[in-house]
Amino acid sequence: MTLGADSEVGRLRTVMLHRPGGELTRLTPRNNDRLLFDGIPWVARAQEEHDAFAQALRERDVEVLYLTDLLTETLADDGARAAAISDALAGLDLGDTMRRYLQGFLGEATPAELTTYLTAGIRNDEVRGGFGLVTSLLTHDDFLIDPLPNLLFTRDSSVWVRDHVAITSLAMPARKRETELTELIYTRHPRFVGTPRIHGSHYEHVEGGDVLLLAPGVVAVGVGERTTPAGVERLARQVFDDDLAHTVLAVPIAQERATMHLDTICTMVDVDKMVVYENVADSLVAFTVTPDGQSDDGELRLSVADSRPFLEAAADAMGIDVLHRIDTGLDPVTAEREQWDDGNNTLALAPRVAVAYERNDATNDRLEQAGIEVVRIAGSELGSGRGGPRCMSCPIERDPLV
Repeated sequence: MTLGADSEVGRLRTVMLHRPGGELTRLTPRNNDRLLFDGIPWVARAQEEHDAFAQALRERDVEVLYLTDLLTETLADDGARAAAISDALAGLDLGDTMRRYLQGFLGEATPAELTTYLTAGIRNDEVRGGFGLVTSLLTHDDFLIDPLPNLLFTRDSSVWVRDHVAITSLAMPARKRETELTELIYTRHPRFVGTPRIHGSHYEHVEGGDVLLLAPGVVAVGVGERTTPAGVERLARQVFDDDLAHTVLAVPIAQERATMHLDTICTMVDVDKMVVYENVADSLVAFTVTPDGQSDDGELRLSVADSRPFLEAAADAMGIDVLHRIDTGLDPVTAEREQWDDGNNTLALAPRVAVAYERNDATNDRLEQAGIEVVRIAGSELGSGRGGPRCMSCPIERDPLV
């Protein structure tokens, strides 16, 4: 089996999803902002919508892997269990008394139970030991181990670039442990043994939602609320060093919630077509980064060209005449509404076939008029964390374009 992807649109063969679970039931009006959700989802309906999403993929012969299944299988290994428990208890707010108790409690859990504790979290009122100053001063519903509701968005914590997997570095404290669990899977799960890895949770911030594989050898990376310039610089050196790409396009985007990642603004739907948020399409620019030999100390030098319009710079890097922008033709208000509802966040299953939220009628209609088959899915509850079909999926295997 060949793992990896060299584009956004090669036929999708295997994908990793996370079915919403107990972590979403932990959201309240008091903690949803800190945990990066804009609302309190109806969990049962979110699960129904996600199940329909997964089924739509299976009907297109896509193998669906679930992150929690992979994690449970990984935690059958004693070394993986020890690493996962150590990471979960590494915070400075537990105190030695509670940390020692949780060390023993989690150590006795089955792999499936440990997966639940690590993803849904543990509240102060759920422990039966470790009582001390920490438990006395915390409120009953304070979390000793935070839940991870954003696990739903599997795109962010890892991204495949050809046959290498990049473990990302998530910017928000509420999401830090996501990459630790993802890295554990890629390191310890038998399916991924020997997979070359780049980047890592300890490096400068890069999030998978900002990384678009425009074409074999061409990677676009958004720089905004979540991914930093330093993160793009390190990622560029890594993909050049490992001969995974010849061009990286650094694309500045507004540091706002509505445009947290590049894939909230644009996604590929064909080898030479992308859907782009109408209100910013003409203002997007890119800085073209290419390798420029080595310095005297052996470090790869980078050449950074002046900024150019994004679509022009992308077409040149891709070796095509034009990267066509699907003109959604929406008025500014409708465009803003549908972008907020992830109308531009599509998941390509193959060239000219894409999954999209059904609610974005105007954008979907224009995609179909442009020759794109739209697989429409419900997302009224899934979208409460601000993420669409691309955000909710990490392609593990795509057919190569070359």
